[in-house]
Amino acid sequence: MELTSSSPATRPVPPAARTNWLSQRNAGDWLFAIAIAFGTGIAYSLYGKLMDGYEIAILFLHAPLLIALGWAWRPFRPFAAFVAVLALASIWLYQGDLTRAEQTFFLKYLISSQTAITWMSVFFFTATGAYLLGLVSRFDFAERTGTVMTWIAAVMGATGLCVRWYESYLIGPDIGHIPISNLYEVFVFFSLITALLYLFYEGRYNTRKLGVFVLPIISAAVAFLLWYSFSREAYQIQPLVPALQSYWMKIHVPANFIGYGGFVIAAMVGIAYLLVSKGILTSRLPEPRLLDDVMYRAIAIGFAFFTIATILGALWAAEAWGSYWSWDPKETWALIVWVNYAIWLHMRLTRNLRGDMLAWWAVVGLFVTTFAFVGVNLFLSGLHSYGSL
Repeated sequence: MELTSSSPATRPVPPAARTNWLSQRNAGDWLFAIAIAFGTGIAYSLYGKLMDGYEIAILFLHAPLLIALGWAWRPFRPFAAFVAVLALASIWLYQGDLTRAEQTFFLKYLISSQTAITWMSVFFFTATGAYLLGLVSRFDFAERTGTVMTWIAAVMGATGLCVRWYESYLIGPDIGHIPISNLYEVFVFFSLITALLYLFYEGRYNTRKLGVFVLPIISAAVAFLLWYSFSREAYQIQPLVPALQSYWMKIHVPANFIGYGGFVIAAMVGIAYLLVSKGILTSRLPEPRLLDDVMYRAIAIGFAFFTIATILGALWAAEAWGSYWSWDPKETWALIVWVNYAIWLHMRLTRNLRGDMLAWWAVVGLFVTTFAFVGVNLFLSGLHSYGSL
C-alpha cells in the first residue's frame, strides 16, 4: 500500500497562525518553569558538594530542557510533579539510613527503589492486558485504563530510578552513581523511556489503538528484567567499574536509549501498518497515513538521539581508550543500527518511498537493534561487555 499525500497532522501551519512561542505561555507554563528552576536550585544546594563540574553543568542544563518539554507536552507536568513528590518522600523517609528500607512501611511496600520498580512492572503488565482487552472487545474504557496504567507505571519507574540514585550514595559517596550502569538499570530506563515516547505519540495523534502493539514489547523487557533481577540478584547496587566512572555515561547512555525507544515504537507501528495493509483489523486500527506518520516520526527522533549518542560514545572512547573508534563489537553493531535507519530515512525523504517495504524494514530493524542492545553485551566479548547472563 503506497501513500502519496500528507496526513492532516503533518500539514504545515499557515504563516498567519504562527505567533511568538513565548507569548503563548500562560500562568501554568510559568509556574511549571519556576517549579523546575526552584527544584534545580534545591538539588544543587543539597547535593552540589557531591557533584563535579560536569555533573553541575548537566544539572543546570537539564532545567531549560525539562521546562521546554513541559511547555511542549503538558501531560509531562503532572508526571514530573508526581515523580518529584514520591522521590522526595522516599528520601525524607530514609533519613540518611539505608536500613530503613526494611523498617518503614512506605519504603518497604511502595517507594524504595526496588518496590517502586516492582510496582512499575505490575502496572506495565496490567496496561498490556487492558490494551489487549480494548482491541478485542472494542471497549473504550479498557483502553483508557491502559493509558492510566501506563502513566502510573512510568511514574513508578522514574521514581524507582531517582530513589536508586539516592540509595547508591547512602551505600557510600564513592559508590553513588546515576542508575544506568548495568543491564538491570538500563532495562528499567528503557521501559520508562519507551513508555513515555509511546504516551507522547498516543496523545499527539489522539489514538490509543497502538498500545496493544507497544506495551507487549515493554512487558517483555520487564519480564526479562524480573527474571534477570531475581535469578541473578541484579537489583543489588554495585560500584561502577572503572571504565564507567565518567561524566560521559550520564549523557551517552540516556541518548542511546531514547534512540532505542524510538526504534522499538516504529517497529511495532510497522506491524500495525502491515496488518492494516493486508485488510486485517482495519476497523480497529488507525488509518495507514497515521501509522506511516508515527513510524516516520519515531524513527526520526530515535535516529537523532542515536546519532548524538554515537558521537558522544566516540568522544568517551577517545578519553577512555585513546581512540575514537576501535571496531569493538558494540561499536560495530551501533554503526550497523545507525546505517540501517539512515538508509530508511534517506529512502523515505529523498525517494518518497512509502508503504509495506518501509514497514517491513522497520520491523526487521527491531531485531538488529535488539541484538545491538542486548545480544552484543551477552554473547560477544569486547570493551563494552558490562553485562552477562
